[in-house]
Order: sequence, then C-alpha cells, then structure tokens
Amino acid sequence: MRLDGRVIYQLDPAVFFDADDDGVGDLAGIVRKLDHVRAVGADTIWLQPFYVSPYLDAGYDIVDHCGISARFGTMTDFEELVDRCHELQLRVIVDLVVQHTSVHHPWFRAARDDPGSPYRDYYVWSAEPRDDPAVQGPVFPGVEDSIWAYDEHAGMYYRHAFYRHEADLDVGHPAVRAEIARIVRHWLDKGVDGFRVDAVPYMVRQAALTDDRDDGFWFLSELAAAADGAPLMGEVDVPPDQYDRYFGNGSRLHAVLDFWTNNLLFLAMARGDAEPLVRALHAQPEPPDGCTYVNWLRNHDELDLDRLSAPERDEVMAAFAPAAEMRAFGRGIRRRLAPMLGDVRRTALAHAIVESLPGAPVVRYGEEIGMGEDLSLPERMAVRTPMQWSSEPNGGFSKAPAGVVAPASVQRGPYGFSQVNVAEQELRPGSLFSKVAQLVRMRRELGELPSHRCEALDLRQRSVFAVLHHRGTDSVLMLANLSTDELDVDLPYDVQTDLLADSKYEPASKNSVHLTGHGYRWMHCHATAA
Repeated sequence: MRLDGRVIYQLDPAVFFDADDDGVGDLAGIVRKLDHVRAVGADTIWLQPFYVSPYLDAGYDIVDHCGISARFGTMTDFEELVDRCHELQLRVIVDLVVQHTSVHHPWFRAARDDPGSPYRDYYVWSAEPRDDPAVQGPVFPGVEDSIWAYDEHAGMYYRHAFYRHEADLDVGHPAVRAEIARIVRHWLDKGVDGFRVDAVPYMVRQAALTDDRDDGFWFLSELAAAADGAPLMGEVDVPPDQYDRYFGNGSRLHAVLDFWTNNLLFLAMARGDAEPLVRALHAQPEPPDGCTYVNWLRNHDELDLDRLSAPERDEVMAAFAPAAEMRAFGRGIRRRLAPMLGDVRRTALAHAIVESLPGAPVVRYGEEIGMGEDLSLPERMAVRTPMQWSSEPNGGFSKAPAGVVAPASVQRGPYGFSQVNVAEQELRPGSLFSKVAQLVRMRRELGELPSHRCEALDLRQRSVFAVLHHRGTDSVLMLANLSTDELDVDLPYDVQTDLLADSKYEPASKNSVHLTGHGYRWMHCHATAA
C-alpha cells in the first residue's frame, strides 16, 4: 500500500465512541462508526494506541506492545475491526511506539530489579544525570525538569525523553531491535496495513550511539525491512533539509509527517499572506518514488511551533493563543482548530489548503465538524475530548452517567456538543462537515498529487495561496484566499471549469478568477507541464 493519494482519518479509540456504555471508547465503537469515516471520504484510518497501558499518557505508555487493553476490548474485537475496515475498502495504520515503554513494563521491572538481567541493557542508564547526545532536553519543559529519573531499585538514573513514567529504550541494542521486529510482525499478522512511527529522530540518534554508521539512519532501513513493504509514516519534527535522510531513497520511511509545512501554514493564516506556504513548498526536498509527505491541521498534541523563528512564533501565538492558558511548553498551542480560527468559512479554507498540498492529508476526528477544546484540562488533554455525535447527553459519545465519562465532552459555549455535533451537520448543506467531505472526495478523485508535479505560485495578490498540479495539458489549479477581502486574481494560465468552490461563482474569465473573503476554488486550467 502506498500512502500518496490517500486521505487519512486519525482517531483515538478512547474518545471516539463507547459501544458498551462504560464511559470509555472502544474498538466495537469504532466499528459502529465506520460509516462516518466513509462519509468524511477518507480511505485510511490511523488508530492511536489501544495497547495494554496504565494510560498515564493517552496509551503511549505501553506495558504490552502486542496486547489489547481491556478498556478497548479484545484481540477478537481488533481483528473484527480490521476485517470490517477492509470490507469497506479502508486501510488501517496503527501507532508503533518503541522509543520508550512504561516503567511498569515487564522489561523495565526486570531491568530495575536485577543488574544481571538481560533486560537491564534494554534501557538507557547512568550513574549520574548527564548531557546526552540523543536527547537535548525534556520534551515537556515545565512538566519535567530533567531527562533523568532516579530508580531506587536499580540505584541508577534512567533516561526519559518524555515523561518520567516512560523509560527510553536503547534501540541500538540488538535484542531491543529483535523485539521491535517481533512487534511489527505481530500486527502485520493481525492484518494492519502500516504504521505511524512515534518519535523517530530520537531513535535514530540513539541508534547512532551504538553504531554511528550513516549517523544511525541504518536503524530506519532495518525497521523498513522488518515491515516488509508495509508503509512507515514517521513523526519527524526536523528542518526540511533533513527529510532526505529519513526517506533514504525509499528504503527507510515511506511518509514523513511534515511539521515544517504545518508550522508555516499557521504563520500564513496568522498573517493573511501566502508567502510562508510558498516558502514551505519551495524548501521541501522531492521525496523518492513511492514516498510522500503527510499534511494535517491539528493533531493530538499541542500545535508545536518549533520550526518557526522566535518572532514568527510570537506572531502565531498572538493571533491564535493570546491567553497564557492557551499555550503549552513554551512553544505551542493547546487549542482545536475551529476556535483558533473562529469562523466556519476560515476553518473550511484551512481544510481546503491542506487538501491541496502534495502528499497525503489527515483529518483528525472532530475537525470535520469544528469541535472545540476544554482549557480546564491539563496540557494536551485540552484537545482530546470525546467525539461529539449528537446533542444527547455526553454528546452521544456514551450512555454512561456523565460523571463516569472522562474526559467529559465539551458542554458549554459555541463549541459545546449541543451546538456542534455530527447529527446536526451531516445532512445540512453548507455545514463545515459538508464542506470538508466535499473537499476530501474531490481530493481522492484527483488521486496522487506528487511534489515534482506541483508548483506553488507567487501571485500579485499576496493573500492568495495558489498551487498548480501539472497533469499534462489539463492541470488543476487550487486557490485559497487567506484574507477577508473579495479579490479578482490575475493568473498566468487559461482557466477552464470549476471542480469545486466555497460558494457559487460566475464562470472565470480566461486569466482572471474571483474569490470571496476566505474563499477557495479548484479548477481545471491549461498549463504546460514543468
């Protein structure tokens, strides 16, 4: 399976739908709601962790990488979910979280209790806290003040790039890599189609400490070999001039989650100026054949703005997170997309931009209806509230008593479940859901939009993001107006018929197109291939 040309729907089993009414989402609940995923238009689902876990970090703190947490169901439930997805022509990607384990994992328990245990070498230890070339500092500053935590049983410090309850694995150790390969084979045998690989740069740097061959990127080649052709979609938050090494001519990652373009998209939205997006596409290295970028608006973490300069980051913060409670870790925003942008038209415009970029777009659960956040919840939990299906109690997510559901659905204000829900939007023309579904379906009809056939245009109207996808003589031009002003856009191409638009327009003249404020239009045009 190739990811280029696909549209991915990201969902968290814990908060998607509760089929057994115990207050927690489950695998059976996902099966019940697959028709919604199809209605959005996606053809691939990305399942966040469902593994056995104490659940201190939304399931990313794992104690059994090959087991299903009882809170979500059984292995039979998982197999039925995969089978049903495949019946509906949906492919399934799962999270591969092997940079660390929970400190409650049997490996770590054995490692801390017995210095002679083979599992002691599975983790990264030190007699004293020290600088570490693989981890420059805590991923969550303000929550963790060190990457080292003392373990009294072991009498040593163990490293944790993330939380202290997540001990870092030494992926350079052959036995650890054998375990990783076993985990990958296990889920492939269960029918999954690919993996979203968590915390990739940390593992590459750790591998280099054991074997500095190719600066540790040999680890990704070995991981790809273990996946045996199943696509690996990597969480790679690095500058774009490093992307080539993660692709490795197609022998490593098959897709890179593109934080660079994500950051510059929000800078463009904050400024009402397309220049940052044009800059982003110009700086992207061409991915190898069969490889692609993955683009999104908001994910399950904070909107991490590390790829921006300090002044640029301040601009985005001022525009979309003016209050301190809206910010996280000194670098990001802990808000959902719709309240950040504050307007359905502007939110639909953002979706149109992501769907127009080369690569594979992601729609995270709830973004298709414009869900809001709950800033009373700590850290990243603010954007991890249950899916809002209807105006029924708990937003239709669960029939459990309200006090049992945790985190609770957003209840009050313009983004509360009585105002924003699937049932209210799915049959209403002009709703955000209808606009997103239209964009996704058209994006899928267009198929693969490779980077080497994509041209970001510099237009006289700086607020208009224009990207041309060369398809011989019948190319596709996608326009997005980042400003509130109505505009007539002068183009260097002979524009033909509209494919879709935010509203009804008069037919375009030969070299001029009208756009409303925060409007978008996709259309055929005559353009010679580059």
